[in-house]
Amino acid sequence: QVQLVESGGGLVQPGGSLRLSCAASGFTFSSFAMSWYRQAPGKERELVAVIASAGGSTNYADSVKGRFTISRDNAKNTVYLEMNSLKPEDTAVYYCNADFKGFFHFNYWGQGTQVTVSS
Repeated sequence: QVQLVESGGGLVQPGGSLRLSCAASGFTFSSFAMSWYRQAPGKERELVAVIASAGGSTNYADSVKGRFTISRDNAKNTVYLEMNSLKPEDTAVYYCNADFKGFFHFNYWGQGTQVTVSS
């Protein structure tokens, strides 16, 4: 069955770094655009970064541009989010998303991983 398993979250001090990973299985990973979303307490889920299926095109929320980098390894069926210069406002549950739009539309979510930025 389809699985998206995030890892790498945790507690980090402001200015620190974390690397999130999302391991995918059960679908053709290389055909899907992959994204990271986040949801802070009391707020709506927001798109953080997206990478195209071939990995050549990326987009970022303005709030993370220059600090976060999304990448993927299609041989390992894994997408990453490198987060640097973390701020307290980056605190949220981070979710991995897989999306394919063709004749059919497929969209899958991971269970999320908590990132807390605090001193």
